Amino acid sequence: MVDQLNTHNSAPFYQFFPPDEAQAYLDRFEFHYTPKKVSWLNIAGIGLGVLKRQCLNCRIYHAATSDRRIAAWQAHRNAADRLIDWQFNTNDARIKLRRLYSVGMEEDQQVHG
Repeated sequence: MVDQLNTHNSAPFYQFFPPDEAQAYLDRFEFHYTPKKVSWLNIAGIGLGVLKRQCLNCRIYHAATSDRRIAAWQAHRNAADRLIDWQFNTNDARIKLRRLYSVGMEEDQQVHG
């Protein structure tokens, strides 16, 4: 899973590896891009970050080992019923991102204010 940054694509593989080798690596990947308008809100990205830090933070040599580790982590995580406490709300966004969304905010404040 990658965001919409213009460098997150297959081009670097071809810059660092011969074409056949680059394609062999790329055949092992499937790029999934976050939505352009909400990539910073992507809860799935947060979840994958937690998985990486808590479960995949070491070298794993075999796919079967990875599968077992992920299954155990997932069972533990699901049993704990952990949620993401998303605290960034619309009002916070209006303050923090005011310079990006200044157009139309005055009308919105008049309607909802």
